[in-house]
Amino acid sequence: MNIQVIITIIDLLLWLIIAANVMYVLFFALASHLPKKTHLPSAILRPFGSKRADLERRHQTSDISHQPSFLVLIPAYHEDAVITNTVKSFLKQDYPKDLYQLCVISDHMDATTNKQLAALPITLFQPTFENSSKAKALQYATSDIRLQTSDIYDYVVILDADNIVATDFLSRLSHITRPDIAIQCHRTAKNANNDIAALDGLSEEINNSIFRRGHNRIGLSSALIGSGMCFNYEWFKNNVNKLDSTVEDRELEALLMKQGIFIHYSEDIQVLDEKVSNGDNFQRQRLRWMTGQVQALSRMLPYAPKAIFTGNINYIDKTIQQTLIPRSILLVIIPVLCLMSSVFTYRIHLPSSIFHLKWWLILICLCIAIFTAIPRQMRNSSLFNRLYSLPILVWKMIQNILVIDRNNKEFIHTTHNK
Repeated sequence: MNIQVIITIIDLLLWLIIAANVMYVLFFALASHLPKKTHLPSAILRPFGSKRADLERRHQTSDISHQPSFLVLIPAYHEDAVITNTVKSFLKQDYPKDLYQLCVISDHMDATTNKQLAALPITLFQPTFENSSKAKALQYATSDIRLQTSDIYDYVVILDADNIVATDFLSRLSHITRPDIAIQCHRTAKNANNDIAALDGLSEEINNSIFRRGHNRIGLSSALIGSGMCFNYEWFKNNVNKLDSTVEDRELEALLMKQGIFIHYSEDIQVLDEKVSNGDNFQRQRLRWMTGQVQALSRMLPYAPKAIFTGNINYIDKTIQQTLIPRSILLVIIPVLCLMSSVFTYRIHLPSSIFHLKWWLILICLCIAIFTAIPRQMRNSSLFNRLYSLPILVWKMIQNILVIDRNNKEFIHTTHNK
């Protein structure tokens, strides 16, 4: 076997892998522009006992007088800089005060911060975890005797310590809640104070287009994103103790998909989220996400054959998502491979039609996918001026590949500015 044949085989295999990634992104980017579905898919209803069955019947009848109650959980690990402002902002909700309870799980926060929080009309938990994680905080809150003895909640909402929502957040959420679905709200940037924060916010909106809106538009479940999430309270209480990693949102996704519960993306209900604004925080955040992707894939693969056999398309789709190469890395790899293929084509006389042009075609497809996924209001000159910072951020992500530990269970924290 000569060198030309070897290079051609390697090139073709590499192209097939990368082309599959690009085609997935392109398909759902285009799907995000399809008309919005007027009706949500029916999910498999899971009985939770007579009380829960009555609640389900109430939601499915024309009785619109019932207003659901909410348990709002905010895990806060070393979040002294932002948590008090978040809580005070949320307490301005126009929803009836007796129909929601705000709980903050204060993990390793200062005594001064805890004193400020204790003076507010909320429930404050102060656990002391040796190895902290968001999953542990959620488990701690839902297992507390104060919540168990007052089991009056219909839904649980999970927010991050830096999230800000509108005063009608719960009111609008109450109009779309259903016992048989989970809801992911539209998380969007609340800051764009520098190039890194702006690009981080852009990346989130592209993800919203591809993994949330695009999926819902063709009848598939949205991806979860870690905050701005709403679940049936009984379901959440029964499943939260199954979480045992630092990627609780992906574990929740897998549990929902296994049980046939649809995830609706509510693109009109916004949750403002602080974007990272320095390189070190960006690198830590992406390391947490990339580690979580590897961990989630290893956990989801064992169930994949059963999902294929039973036709669980949503579970299969979520498993495929864990195999995808980050777009920013694709934006670097593909142009490099385009140039390399051009050099090899002319230096060792390989057939350009099968070796050279296909890489340029896939690069064009990737650019179309990303441009299509960018919200129209964000396509402006100031955005493109910020792209100069992209190579630095991509380099930080490539560095993360070398330190990913699929067995790591330590929470990788990103700090916030006051």
